[in-house]
Amino acid sequence: MFGKKVRNKILIIAPHPDDEVLGCGGTIFKKVKEGNEVFVAILTNASKTDPLKYTEDKLINVRNEAKKSCDYLGVKKIFFEDFPAPALDQYPGYKMAESISKILNETKADTLYIPFRGDIHNDHKAIFDASMVATRPVGNYSVKTIYAYETLSETEWAYPFAGETFIPTVFEKLDFSSFNAKLEAMKCYKSQLRIFPNSRSLEALEALAKFRGSTVGSERAEAFMLIRRIID
Repeated sequence: MFGKKVRNKILIIAPHPDDEVLGCGGTIFKKVKEGNEVFVAILTNASKTDPLKYTEDKLINVRNEAKKSCDYLGVKKIFFEDFPAPALDQYPGYKMAESISKILNETKADTLYIPFRGDIHNDHKAIFDASMVATRPVGNYSVKTIYAYETLSETEWAYPFAGETFIPTVFEKLDFSSFNAKLEAMKCYKSQLRIFPNSRSLEALEALAKFRGSTVGSERAEAFMLIRRIID
């Protein structure tokens, strides 16, 4: 897209459509601009669990929003799986791990971004666990670096215990174009966007980005927890 040599192959694992933007939208745009290949995998289909509430039309609509959003950010390919949201805590984890493994085999991703395990949404916990199973460093593995991202409307509502608290250790500084791309990508999710003070709003995204940025002397940033890094 930006005419630069590919540096890394990056996979963003999103339990639900828009998690990839909420957690990594600015980073995705920045990494693509730097010449990296970025892939997104959205793993759930809520219509499998409750087709009356989450109709097929709603599914089609939100997936079209995801495609538009990812196209805007420069994502090379988006994968859609059909695991039953919001009931992943009742679904066999090994099947999700197998699906993630197949995507990793196709993309040859060396860097992985996954939801934070302490998020209040059980789907995020289940996807974190399945991702860790899929990326066990055995055999012909490709993933060398794993980050957990924070998702507004999930991470900040976690239980107030040390083991459930998001403690960022990596900060991705965002310039104006990268952060603005995150906002524009989120605007594509008209079905998911909310009005401030809801945490799933553009104003909340900007407030968090400014807070994370001020932590490291930058106007805006996205924050992550380093889960694993293998250095050859």
